[in-house]
Amino acid sequence: MDKSAVQRSVQLATAETVFRKTGRIFVPVASSARHIHLCRADVEALFGAGYQLKKFRDLSQPGQFACQEQLTVVGPKGQLQKVRVLGPERSATQVEIAFTDSFALGIRPPVRMSGKTTGTPGCKLIGPAGSVELVEGVIVAARHLHLSAQQAALFGLKDGQVVRLRSEGDRAVVFENVIVRAGNGHDMEVHIDTDEANAVAMSGSIMMEVLK
Repeated sequence: MDKSAVQRSVQLATAETVFRKTGRIFVPVASSARHIHLCRADVEALFGAGYQLKKFRDLSQPGQFACQEQLTVVGPKGQLQKVRVLGPERSATQVEIAFTDSFALGIRPPVRMSGKTTGTPGCKLIGPAGSVELVEGVIVAARHLHLSAQQAALFGLKDGQVVRLRSEGDRAVVFENVIVRAGNGHDMEVHIDTDEANAVAMSGSIMMEVLK
């Protein structure tokens, strides 16, 4: 087990122990950098017919992984190079960026939950074998809390519930509108983007308190 996996295991055990002793909910929080989810047709357009994405490393959520593949994202104003692709493939291509990235690209994406891309702006993706023009699919991901069904039941939280998240330290803040995503395919972890992580001077994965 690598160092990050050990840290995560300790954080999950700590969260349960603290809750059972105090009733307070502390959860691990990770910063999610800009990334891309691809559908099968776009994988082939960007990397070639029959191409299969190659795993780089596993992510915290069950079945999710970072891929070796990286792409260039192009907007009206500029571009972002070496943007990581995440797997597995999805039914529709989606690009998740932070607002700072959007300024560089010249795109103004809305804050949305993953998969909610209707009416969002598009962009151009450039790969080693070709390019794709997206009509829509660029979002800034809404901050959210992943929980398994068992973890949600323990904490008394439900899928779709909106909670608050408090960080401590020199740049303490309370994040509003944190959406709970609970059930199969989820495991305890809050995802915020790089802008939000920088706002609290976050380094690595830390624990924050959930406020119902």
